[in-house]
Amino acid sequence: MLLAARSAVALYRLLDALPALSGDDRITRLFTLVPGSDFGIDVFSAIEGVGGRLIPWSEACARSYDLVLAASPKGDLHLLRGKHVLLPHGAGYNKSIPGEGSDSASGLDPAFLLREGGDGPVALHAVAHPDQVARLAAIDRRAADRAKVVGDPTLERVLASRPLRERYRAALGTGTRKLLVLTSTWGPESLLRRHPDLPARLAARLPHDEYQLALIVHPNEHSLLGTYDLAERLAPALDAGMVLAGPHEEWASVLIAADALVTDHGSTALYFCAAEDRPAVSVYQDGVELIPGTPMHSLLRRIPRLCPVESLEEALDAYCPGTGREVAQAAFAHQGRALNLLRAELYGLLGLTPPPFAGQPRLLPPPRPADRTPTAFDVDADVDGDSISVARHPAGIGSPGHHLAVEHGSASEALVRSAGLLYRRPLPAPSTGSGLSWTPDGWAEHVLSSYPGCRSAAAILSPSLVLFRTRGQADTYAVAVEPQTEGGRVASIDPAAAGSAVHAWFLRRSPAAPIAPGRLSCVVGHRAFTLLLRPATAAEATQPF
Repeated sequence: MLLAARSAVALYRLLDALPALSGDDRITRLFTLVPGSDFGIDVFSAIEGVGGRLIPWSEACARSYDLVLAASPKGDLHLLRGKHVLLPHGAGYNKSIPGEGSDSASGLDPAFLLREGGDGPVALHAVAHPDQVARLAAIDRRAADRAKVVGDPTLERVLASRPLRERYRAALGTGTRKLLVLTSTWGPESLLRRHPDLPARLAARLPHDEYQLALIVHPNEHSLLGTYDLAERLAPALDAGMVLAGPHEEWASVLIAADALVTDHGSTALYFCAAEDRPAVSVYQDGVELIPGTPMHSLLRRIPRLCPVESLEEALDAYCPGTGREVAQAAFAHQGRALNLLRAELYGLLGLTPPPFAGQPRLLPPPRPADRTPTAFDVDADVDGDSISVARHPAGIGSPGHHLAVEHGSASEALVRSAGLLYRRPLPAPSTGSGLSWTPDGWAEHVLSSYPGCRSAAAILSPSLVLFRTRGQADTYAVAVEPQTEGGRVASIDPAAAGSAVHAWFLRRSPAAPIAPGRLSCVVGHRAFTLLLRPATAAEATQPF
């Protein structure tokens, strides 16, 4: 069996379908790159990444195969000898690419499906929904004759992996935050081409403790730009902690973890809508690529539009529950059965009896966390008696706040010297067992002496305990951060945010005023966390950390 991929995204679709034939030692699986695509550069590394055996195109054309599997009809596939199977390339066949083939949908274009006098090598054209067969028949009856509805193998992986949502969110470090995912397809009408500053604008506007951002970029853009150039273009948002999902598998696990979606006209949104009924909003309009009447066209007409970016919360609230899932039904048939249906078709073409066990969709691996974590924050703080509202934004991407809070030992010297609050987290234990450690009191005295502009120092001893010193106060205070119980779950706050709340509270008091043990309320978003303030014990102030 030969898997013929013209681009990385086509290869990824083939890999999602392969469990239909897994466990069968009668089948040898070979890979080749179909030449001619501007997006083929990543195919070699992707095949190497999965450990596939790659054969050159010239050798592939010189041999015969029992099956040739492809996920794109483009290129010189007719040179490959064997029964051809064309698998779904994406969800819905929603786009027409100007200047490529006819004006039909990319993937359903008879200019590529029919060759040499009206005949072609496709033995089976597997599609995801009956409407796609009808669209083929309307274009050319011959192209529809070999089409069969089997569903979408990629969606099968997404659906099978839904129970892993909490594991994926833990891997991303989402915590109590809402995970907002942006999806950008490829080409001139994509989100990143039309709104290249949108990720940075959202990162600047959304409070760090309430929202986490992630971006899914079409594999073609990864191939066109390269990971380095893409990351440089996105540097402000990435520096603010945005997750850039990998183009193979990781994008789908990020979708499962997401709480809400911002989409252009790319079909990734349909996988999101099919998996869970969560809010989706659009940033697409006035393009020529989207085909009227397709599932994505229907989705974009029915979900709210994000304009301007400041209206994000209002747009998400305007989403009508059930809309996305209803539209996804028009893109994906046989949900939960696609691999079994495809398996039956492939073994029928091979003339073999399937093994007694059926291949199962492979669960998606956990995504990687953000490569960069912000260590300095412009903090907006509003003190009302013993209640302090805190909203932290990564420093340098938006407007200055009430104070600048900086993690000592992790941020630049310029930021440290500008900080009103310096905080420090425990360092990893040395592998040798020997070392030199600060005490919380010693470190606080050191930074307050070294940085005259710093007003307060917060030593984070654990997720629930912060030791706090501020200028004008002789004592060191302990701040116990209490979690919240919500419907059987426990919600926690970043203790650095609690440090900012205490810092703002101290600034509103007279330096000479005595501090009695008491309770403060740190409000982050819609949650209010209790902070217990008391003098630190000698043991707490002098322990190594």
